[in-house]
Amino acid sequence: MLRLVVRRLLQLIPTLLGLSVLLFLWLDRLPGGPASAILGEKATEAEVTRINRALGLDQPVYVQYWRFLKRIAELDLGTSTQTGQPVWDEFVLRFPATVELALLGILIAVAVGIPLGYLAARHRGGWLDVTAVSGSLVGICIPVFFLALILKQIFAVQLGIFPSYGRQETGLDATSVTGFAVLDGVLTGELDAAWDAIMHLILPSVALASIPLAVIVRMTRASVLEVQDEDYVRTAEAKGLKRSVVRGRHVLRNAMLPVVTAVGLLTGSLLSGAVLTESVFAFGGIGSFLRQAIDGRDYPVLVGFIMFIALVYVLINLLVDVAYSLIDPRVRVY
Repeated sequence: MLRLVVRRLLQLIPTLLGLSVLLFLWLDRLPGGPASAILGEKATEAEVTRINRALGLDQPVYVQYWRFLKRIAELDLGTSTQTGQPVWDEFVLRFPATVELALLGILIAVAVGIPLGYLAARHRGGWLDVTAVSGSLVGICIPVFFLALILKQIFAVQLGIFPSYGRQETGLDATSVTGFAVLDGVLTGELDAAWDAIMHLILPSVALASIPLAVIVRMTRASVLEVQDEDYVRTAEAKGLKRSVVRGRHVLRNAMLPVVTAVGLLTGSLLSGAVLTESVFAFGGIGSFLRQAIDGRDYPVLVGFIMFIALVYVLINLLVDVAYSLIDPRVRVY
């Protein structure tokens, strides 16, 4: 297991280096370059030349790339052209909100999707199977932002059950310890603030979980249908093992391998793709900040986000490999 983890960690280096090359070339080929993004479209040639000299953009390409790597290694991602603050500080401020949203979203998708997909497979052709398959198809087809707007209109505006925007009500926010609103409320004993943060999370997390839930239901159903007809399952049943043992140890456990892959990739996509959901609910995470960066051509923020997303995906793939080996030792690669 340790060798597997070390191997995957070493694979981080070429992956991130390759991405850094692509990012650097992308920045170097931008129309007008970073200087125009900082100064605006009406910048004079003299102003652009001055900024290029100040940022070292008039140096040879290999010198610029080396400086680019050094800044990334030192977590110096530059300064946001919108806020004037270091990009790393902006990440630290907004990242906990997106993590809370993504984790609750994937938790809902897994907690509902795996049992529903399993039951649909066990009752193939029945009303539960038809309902699950039809519902998952609808979940995949409905755009996340449209579902978010519907949930907001019904449950926040009309019924008033949940808050319609933000992470917490003004005056109820807990003392910041970790930056995670729910956890801070629990750690500081401000349970009202923790509950308020949970209420603010429910609607956006349900909207965000819609597509992962649909994918997990279909993946689980298909995998269980494939596994339950295998020879080793029939052998276990013929030996007289309890039905719960056969279903849990032989069917569900072996059916989980492709589902684990899907959950890992979906978690990475939730952390990096909550742009529309956060924008609808004004949630204040990295997703909504990324949308503002795209609109304002805030290239330091975009570079930082892309590197961050790549790191998240690689680490999640590492966790998926570890989960593989825990579920089925036969897939361990040394």
